[in-house]
Amino acid sequence: MIRVEREGALVRIVLDRPDKANALTSDMLREVAEAVRGARDARALILTGEGRVFSAGADLDEVKTGLATDPAWEEASGAIAAFGGLSVAAVNGTLAGGAFGMAVACDIRIAVPGARFFYPVMRMGVLPQPSDPGRLVRLVGPARAALILMAAQKIEAEEALRFGLIDRIEEDVVEAARGLCAAALAAEPERIAAIGRMIRNA
Repeated sequence: MIRVEREGALVRIVLDRPDKANALTSDMLREVAEAVRGARDARALILTGEGRVFSAGADLDEVKTGLATDPAWEEASGAIAAFGGLSVAAVNGTLAGGAFGMAVACDIRIAVPGARFFYPVMRMGVLPQPSDPGRLVRLVGPARAALILMAAQKIEAEEALRFGLIDRIEEDVVEAARGLCAAALAAEPERIAAIGRMIRNA
């Protein structure tokens, strides 16, 4: 349910469960973490979904058996945050729930015009994953993070761009992500890693 494609120093990780809107299971989350850790020698990473949805969030069947508090969420987002190269979330459609964690852990987020964003933890009676609120606040500020997490508002792509939740709106997010990765792919790995540390530790 996770597809990993490698082209030289570029790795693309695809959430590949389109019949279930790429809803995430614990196995998928661990596969993402393993794939990112396995790409430690890559210079760039693209994370996207198959079909018309990035991810609907947690698989509801697994939520009933404890997925909402599974450490696999933090394992996946933590692996992405620790990736030494440039990471780009190519949001090909709706981004919902716990899938936010992987996207906000990336360095850059781009989305298609019709993308929608929501994190319905208040309605579901669960807490967000531990690292997600902090990363979200750093991107959009506390009030807008509260709008998403506490007021459970659905955000359209244009508003997400104004908020700073995403960085660009593109028709073909995968090709746009490839373009954004071009400079990193042409650079020395040590330089990419050094600049990444300077940005993340600022």
